[in-house]
Amino acid sequence: MSANRSTQSGRSRRLRKMFVDRGIDLILLVFSLLMLLPLVFLVSNGFKTPQEMLAWPPTIIPADPTIDNFAAVLQDTPLLRWMFNSILFAVLSTLAILATSSIAGYILAKFRYSSLNVIFALVLATAIVPFEVYMIPLYFQAQSMGILNSIWGLLLGYLVMSFGIFLIRQNVIHSIPDELLEAARIDGAGELWIFFRIVLPLLRGALGALGVLAFFQAWTAFAWPMIVATNREAYTIEVGLALFQTGFTVDLGRLSAASALVLIPSISLFVILRRNFVQGVASTGLKE
Repeated sequence: MSANRSTQSGRSRRLRKMFVDRGIDLILLVFSLLMLLPLVFLVSNGFKTPQEMLAWPPTIIPADPTIDNFAAVLQDTPLLRWMFNSILFAVLSTLAILATSSIAGYILAKFRYSSLNVIFALVLATAIVPFEVYMIPLYFQAQSMGILNSIWGLLLGYLVMSFGIFLIRQNVIHSIPDELLEAARIDGAGELWIFFRIVLPLLRGALGALGVLAFFQAWTAFAWPMIVATNREAYTIEVGLALFQTGFTVDLGRLSAASALVLIPSISLFVILRRNFVQGVASTGLKE
């Protein structure tokens, strides 16, 4: 009798757990579909005619698909030039942030100087200052250097990321033991050899996560590229997309087509570095 009750109780718990798991899966599925729906409509609208785009109810699959919007965007605007500017800006900014964050994070984590604590506190303090606060003084600095309407002017505001320094410092503290570095120094290794051959390989996951964050930060930047690039050929893709909207009208077809094309590089990068991104962010969060 007791054995039967125990068996029924175990079966009931498994059944309850199965219902809970299926319920969570269903909620996550609905949430994912709601998140993806705007992107699906964005791509779909790029293939619709103006009449179908304004029809109600909206359709996900175009009834009469056309590539006129894509052809018009590529013909009437320097979209590929804007994408090239954005890709170059994002790649160079990402490399600069990876370099500055890895060097500064390693020094702040493993070198014992009292002044480094003050520097780290200042780095954290800059994280709470909005970029718009010092954007105008930075503009005048770029103007005095004669680098407006150039890739160097865009990079001036995106060379260092305070969050990146913090992220790398925390990963160095928790994933690289002092004994490993001391053993390398005892064997005669120099600081540069230790940094490139020991520290950087062990930070691969964190650097991958930081690389994705830095790339999207530069890729989606709008305010700084808008004021530092006044020449149409020097626009980034975010500034170029704003041209599709005037004071009273929005060209939805061309804007959807251009936005769909812009998604390709960012989605490709995320797919390539997805594993490093998830591992880097997860490991940092678990060790805090």
